[in-house]
Amino acid sequence: MTNLPLDQVNFVACQLCALLSAFWFRLFLHPSKTSPFIRHVVATLLGIYFAMFCFGWYALHFLVQSGLTYGIMILTGVEHMHKYCLLVALSYLSLCQITRVYVFDYGMYTADFTGPMMVITQKITSLAFEIHDGMARKEEHLTPGQKILAIRRMPSLLEYFSYNCNFMGILAGPTCSYNDYVAFIEGDPRRHRDQECVIKQRTFLLSSVARKVATSFFCLLVFLSVCKVFPVERNIDDDFIANTPFYAQVVYLYLSMLTTRPKYYFVWTLADAINNAAGFGFNGYDGNGAPRWDLISNLRILNIEFATSFKVFLDNWNIQTAHWLKRVCYERCPYHPTAATFILSAMWHGAYPGYYLTFLTGIVITLAARAVRHNVRPHFLHSPSHKLVYDIITWAATQIAICYTVVPFVLLSIGPSIKFYRSWYFGLHIGCVLLAVALPVKPRHLRLKEQQKNLLHEPVQHHVEATDSDGSQKEKTT
Repeated sequence: MTNLPLDQVNFVACQLCALLSAFWFRLFLHPSKTSPFIRHVVATLLGIYFAMFCFGWYALHFLVQSGLTYGIMILTGVEHMHKYCLLVALSYLSLCQITRVYVFDYGMYTADFTGPMMVITQKITSLAFEIHDGMARKEEHLTPGQKILAIRRMPSLLEYFSYNCNFMGILAGPTCSYNDYVAFIEGDPRRHRDQECVIKQRTFLLSSVARKVATSFFCLLVFLSVCKVFPVERNIDDDFIANTPFYAQVVYLYLSMLTTRPKYYFVWTLADAINNAAGFGFNGYDGNGAPRWDLISNLRILNIEFATSFKVFLDNWNIQTAHWLKRVCYERCPYHPTAATFILSAMWHGAYPGYYLTFLTGIVITLAARAVRHNVRPHFLHSPSHKLVYDIITWAATQIAICYTVVPFVLLSIGPSIKFYRSWYFGLHIGCVLLAVALPVKPRHLRLKEQQKNLLHEPVQHHVEATDSDGSQKEKTT
C-alpha cells in the first residue's frame, strides 16, 4: 500500500469503511425494522461523507450534476427528458474531464473525482431512459428487457439522490437499475423481476462477501507485485523494438497488458462485495438452489482471461457499463449502432486521445470478429477436436487483439500510441478491415427479422418456451 499515492490510499480506506458500514446498514437498518425514508437518508449521507473525504469539495460536482439533471427531468417532461439528460450529464462530465486532464494533472493515474461522476452519469441517463420507457412509450413498443426496467412514476428528490450518491456505489459503482435499487431499499429485491417465481427465504451468505474481498485483495497484491516488472511503456521503447524478435514482442505485449488488469479486478470486486454486504445484489437461485449474488457484478475474471472471442471478453469486462451502453445506445440507435456505441463509450471514458484511438480500433476489430464468427466458426463445430482447435486459436487471437486495442488506452497520448501501431505496421487494423470487407455478415435488422420469422413458424408451445427463455436471459443480463 505504500506504493500507492495518498488519494488512492484514501480510496481504499473509504471502501473498507463502506464495507463495514454495509454490514451495519444491513443488520441495524434492515427494511423489516426501518422505513425506506431512513434507509434512503442514511445511504445518501454516508455516500456524500465518503465522497467528501476522498475528493474534498470536488465532490460537490456529484450533487450539481445530479441536481441539474433532476431539474431537467421535472421541467422538460417525459417525452424528451432522456435526450436532454444524456446531453447535459455527458457534457458536464466531459467538461470536468477536460478540465482535469488539460488544466491539472495530465497523465496521472490517481483516484480523480471524475471517476465517480462516470458512474453517476450512467445512473442519470439510465434513469431518464427508463422513465421515458415507462411513462411515454406504449407497452407493446418495449423490448422484454425495457419492460422489466421501465419506471412508472417520477422518483422523489430523496430517492433520486440516494440512487446516485449512496455509500455503496458512490466511489466505484457499479451501476444498477433504479428499480433494483429501490426494491432493495424497500426490502423486496425480486418483486419487479419475477412475479411468478416462488421466492425462498433469503439467506445472506457471509462466504460470498468473504470470497470477493479475498479475491479483490489478492488482485491488489498481484498488481502491486508485477505492475512494474512489465511496464507497458517498454512496448514503444526504441531499443526493445529494434532488438527484440517479433514473437517476443507479442509475448511481452500480452504480459504487460495482463498485469494492468488486476487493479480493475480489485476495485470492481471490492465494490461488488460492499453492495452484497449491505444485502444488495441478490439474483435468485442457480440450478442447484444456491443463492446468486451477482445481480450487479461488474466482471467475471475467468471468463475474461479465457475468452475465445472479442465479444465474450467485452461481455464479461465492466459488465454494468456494457449493459448501460446497450440500453441507452445500441438498442436504440437506428444507424450503425456498433460505431455509435464505441464512440459514446470513448466520450464517457474521458478526454485522453488514447481512449478514442482504442475505441475506434475496437470498432474495426469487432466487425472483423463478428465476420469470422459467422463465416468460419460453423466449420469447426462438427467434432469436439475441431472445436477445441478453434477455441485455442481464437483464445490466442482474442488476447492479442485485446492487448493491441487497449495499448492506447494505457499510454493515453496519441504520439506513443501511433508509435506502437507503427511498430506493428498497423497489421491488425489492415487485417481486420480486409476480413470485415471480404466476409459477408447480414445487417443487424435483417438478422432480427429472420429470428422473428423463425419464431412465427414454430408451434405455439415452442414459441412460448422460446419467449420465456429469451426473457430470462434478458433478465439475467440486465
